[in-house]
Amino acid sequence: MPRTSRRRFLKTMGAGTLSLAIPARLPASSSAADRPIRRMPNVILIITDDQGYGDFSCHGNPELRTPHLDHLHGQSVRITDFHVDPTCSPTRASLLTGRYSSRTGVWHTIMGRSQIRQDEVTMADVFSRNGYRTGIFGKWHLGDNYPFRAQEHGFQESVVIGGGAIGNAPDYWNNDYFDDTYFHNGVWQKYDGYCTDVFFDQAMRFISADKDRPFFVYLPTNTPHWPHHVADKYSRPYLDRGIPERRATFYGMIANIDDNVGRLTKFLQDENLEANTIFVYMTDNGTSFGAAYDKEGKLSEGFNGMMRGQKGSIYDGGHHVPCFLRWPAGGLGGGRNVPELSAHIDMLPTLIDLCGLKGPENVRMDGASLRPLLEKRAADWKERILFVHNQRVDFPIKGKDWAAMTSRWRLVNGRELYDMSLDPGQKTDVAAAHAGVVRELQEAYARWWDDISSRFDEFTHIIVGSDKENPLKLTSHDIHGQVGWDHSHVKRNSRCDGFWAIEIERDGEYLISLQRFPQEAGIPLSEAPEGAEPMRVTHGRLKVAEHDLSRRIQPGDMSVDFRVNLRRGQTRLQGWLVDGIENGQTNAAFYVYIKRL
Repeated sequence: MPRTSRRRFLKTMGAGTLSLAIPARLPASSSAADRPIRRMPNVILIITDDQGYGDFSCHGNPELRTPHLDHLHGQSVRITDFHVDPTCSPTRASLLTGRYSSRTGVWHTIMGRSQIRQDEVTMADVFSRNGYRTGIFGKWHLGDNYPFRAQEHGFQESVVIGGGAIGNAPDYWNNDYFDDTYFHNGVWQKYDGYCTDVFFDQAMRFISADKDRPFFVYLPTNTPHWPHHVADKYSRPYLDRGIPERRATFYGMIANIDDNVGRLTKFLQDENLEANTIFVYMTDNGTSFGAAYDKEGKLSEGFNGMMRGQKGSIYDGGHHVPCFLRWPAGGLGGGRNVPELSAHIDMLPTLIDLCGLKGPENVRMDGASLRPLLEKRAADWKERILFVHNQRVDFPIKGKDWAAMTSRWRLVNGRELYDMSLDPGQKTDVAAAHAGVVRELQEAYARWWDDISSRFDEFTHIIVGSDKENPLKLTSHDIHGQVGWDHSHVKRNSRCDGFWAIEIERDGEYLISLQRFPQEAGIPLSEAPEGAEPMRVTHGRLKVAEHDLSRRIQPGDMSVDFRVNLRRGQTRLQGWLVDGIENGQTNAAFYVYIKRL
């Protein structure tokens, strides 16, 4: 897609090029404010983090109790063969764009490969341009710098953590799930309470602020992703039943989510909003801690809905997730199942269709509207082949960790074939008996790869010197190379080295500061908090554009500072902290602050 596509969409909002015709029920207009206020359906989209298909009592989990989610399950249309990517950021990129994640520049959760391309059009862009208020509350994980942040991709209100989990390098120092500090529209702000409670509270506050306009609320919780922290009242019932602590805390975090879903449901009822709100609940990949497997790949602990594999796997246990959709005023509910194969790429086309929105111009979506299936018109649905892969490298590798899916078949890594109608647990490889199916799916994968790979050699450059983010903070989470993606790595002084891909927006003088700890920590370079690995820093080294500079530091210095003149354009930045006295230790600066002067 041309770099101008997103700007053209935001300017003109022309009819979309989707995988099927979508009716435009709203009159064309140059601005949302020109349209008459109509009660289009509200949308709430909840996606939880690392909760698998089996992490629900309504799906047969014998240990976990999720009464509010069970109630939602009973009232919803359940899309029962629904697939996502095997990890966090790729799923979010696909969900929000209707496109395979690798098209959007997102195929990893770190290393600069979790940053969604600037020219992508998101679900929030579409809703915002159609007159909706748009808000995100929780985990963005598609970039922490301009131009990749939520507020640059259609969200008018955002309260989000940094990085992909509380405690990741971009997150606020010493956040621990309780009374933490989050990005509010790009500025750090402290909030009281448990993280999931805060995000649901903020979502309800956002909804209450202007109930006369339709809203799109995206609620991507950071729970039950590790590190696992939750109030004792949620984990204690599972510990008291003898469930191992790691899984008991994981279940406790899900129990807290369940309570918040109950609170939100009651709020919608009290505000007379429930009937005309499309309510979607899904998860971002297979379970992380709800199940464990032995060396032979057999389930040894927990429950996984009879599926094989978990988070990160290309077997169904890694990417087959729940998806509940309820819209009482639209006649969608009743506790029935939609069994046809579908995926995250279908959600945006579906919501455009259900809400009667105008879609984006010149954007090729990979998904299709599920409306015919939701409205019991399966005769209008055509069989298709969907794909999932798990790259987690800087540059994608053809043939690495992939699966091709049809409603009946799963081809795993081009070799193993499973008949899901007979073997949903993927225990028996039938490739030898169905060579024609294997060949057909192999050829489909080759065509798919050729189609999605045209921009794999591009970087997503963090823009430096823009008024949108000046100063800015680079973190080791986004280094291309050996990444230090978590506060625990910073404290241990873990090995980290590589470069940041940046784009200088304008010529000028810049102040570049290399630091081991973030500014809010207030820790000098050669000191370390209790429990952290000390490092004696004698000097720093900076390489950016044509500059290669070194500077010594003095005791108590918080950073190594350089003033450099930079010209407009794309380049790389590297920064190191060096101990030139004791052992010659060199490590990347975990944080780099850049200010256009």
